[in-house]
Amino acid sequence: MTGTGILEAAAVCAALGYLGFTACRPSALRSLLKTFSVAALAIAASGLGAPLWLVLGLALCALGDFFLSLEGEQAFMGGVGAFALGHLAYVVLFLGHPSSDLGQIWAMPGLGLTGAIVALGLVMVPVLAPRAGDLKIPVLLYIPIILSMGLAALTLTDPALIWVVPAALAFMASDVILAFETFVLPEDHPLRRYTPYLVWPLYWGAQAGFYLSFS
Repeated sequence: MTGTGILEAAAVCAALGYLGFTACRPSALRSLLKTFSVAALAIAASGLGAPLWLVLGLALCALGDFFLSLEGEQAFMGGVGAFALGHLAYVVLFLGHPSSDLGQIWAMPGLGLTGAIVALGLVMVPVLAPRAGDLKIPVLLYIPIILSMGLAALTLTDPALIWVVPAALAFMASDVILAFETFVLPEDHPLRRYTPYLVWPLYWGAQAGFYLSFS
């Protein structure tokens, strides 16, 4: 097995291993598994000569994973900042691809997804803003960044990149579920038993999808 293959296998193992820790309290092992599962993809992508913006996006998301594996508002803010930059790196990656065509956003079938993404943003703002407290401004800034990543994915026309849009939608879905878990659902809400097990597969699957598409 090549070095890249070893990193890919290690990333998968770490991602699967973290699934059992998603609802657990912070620990060194939990942080290691969560961070390494995406950091390994960033290292592998770099070794394959993948686009810089893919490597940067994966690395920033791994950094965000590390921050969000910790407790406290400062760690949360660090995670939000890292993920915002990660989303923006993916925006540049998608829009900078030779097959990117902004007209796809306004033509069918992309127009339907564009409308759904915009509608999602219009729903998230009034739902999250009153509940975010001191984090209201970062949350409001993060929402359009998430949406821009999804819209940028819709511009790609290369058939070889067919999995980028599903990966982008999965990434957005993980962010939305996490936001509702953090700001909307009460601590004793029964859905909290399941949200961590939805967020992680959607999120990590999205990172793997981007890696496989552009590496």
